[in-house]
Amino acid sequence: MFPYSLLSGWTWYFASFDTPLNTARSIAIWLSLALFIAYLVCSFVLKSDKRKTFHRALLPIFIVYVCALCGLFLTLSFLEDGIEPILFIPLLILLCLVGMTAVVISLHRTRMLTLILSIAIGCAFLTTLVCMGIHFASGKAAENNWLTNEDVQSVGLYLVSGISAIALVCLALFGDKRSKKEFDSKSVTYAAICIAMSFALSFMRLARLPQGGSITPASLLPLMLYAYMFGVRKGIFAGFVYGLLQAFQDPTVLHPAQFLLDYPMAFAWMGLAGVLAQCKALRKYPQAQFALGGTLAGLGRFCMHFLSGTFAFGAFAPEGTPAALYSFVYQAGYVLPDLAIAITVGIALFSSKAFVKESRKFHTLLKKEV
Repeated sequence: MFPYSLLSGWTWYFASFDTPLNTARSIAIWLSLALFIAYLVCSFVLKSDKRKTFHRALLPIFIVYVCALCGLFLTLSFLEDGIEPILFIPLLILLCLVGMTAVVISLHRTRMLTLILSIAIGCAFLTTLVCMGIHFASGKAAENNWLTNEDVQSVGLYLVSGISAIALVCLALFGDKRSKKEFDSKSVTYAAICIAMSFALSFMRLARLPQGGSITPASLLPLMLYAYMFGVRKGIFAGFVYGLLQAFQDPTVLHPAQFLLDYPMAFAWMGLAGVLAQCKALRKYPQAQFALGGTLAGLGRFCMHFLSGTFAFGAFAPEGTPAALYSFVYQAGYVLPDLAIAITVGIALFSSKAFVKESRKFHTLLKKEV
């Protein structure tokens, strides 16, 4: 029956109205799809000068919409006991600050005001991380999932997480020579926007597996676009932060090293989506640049989940099934479809010459920094 037995534990959310949270997810999926189609129609119909004004006015509205969706999903998860108060409250405050900042800066932007709001967001984010550390420091994660310490291979987890961490650090330090400049206000702003977009889309699940993992409507796409525009180094950082936020939404944590593999480190590999963004041989084919880079990023994420599943979740494998095989099939069941959706939508976007031109403006800015 394996691997077909895995499908029996899936939960689908295309039209699920059994709980308030699932109802909100289903409505949000179709509402966001309708709004996206409306956006494409308006972008196609409007002339170039009006299109720029439209995009400029739409950006703060979009950020507020994303933050409102995140706040709604978090609140419903809290009411349905899906998120602990120590995780819910600081994250809700952080989302409110991001949404408020988008509105305030769009109406009256000054350097001092931007600095104050940035400091407030930074403090809220650090507070959120501290609360997360306190929550996951209980040491009872495995027991809460009906496992014993013997079921989790700690040595293997620590070894592969250490090697993966070194690989990511080397990639961030030496694998991206496009920019010598660290984060500036523009790259931080776009990072916050893309992380928020991915976080909101991740709530709108199309399907969910029993031991964690979901298929979403291109939730990885904003992170991949950010890496394409700003480079691998900044893409790794944005993915790392996004992975931390994912642990708030629906944590499945058995072990500290497993947490690193499944959350911050898995999504940090999405920074590879920008590795071919300035490949001269593929400059005439931006779709190929994005698709190949996105595939490398997705394979990096898949490897993290595969290693985590092999060493931490092997006890869930059916009798007679090797843990590695179980993990491979399980992770491929949601990582690959999720990646395929994001790449397909990304290819459609990069088929637009206007979109390619806008995204490559950041490449020119990065070259000036070197």
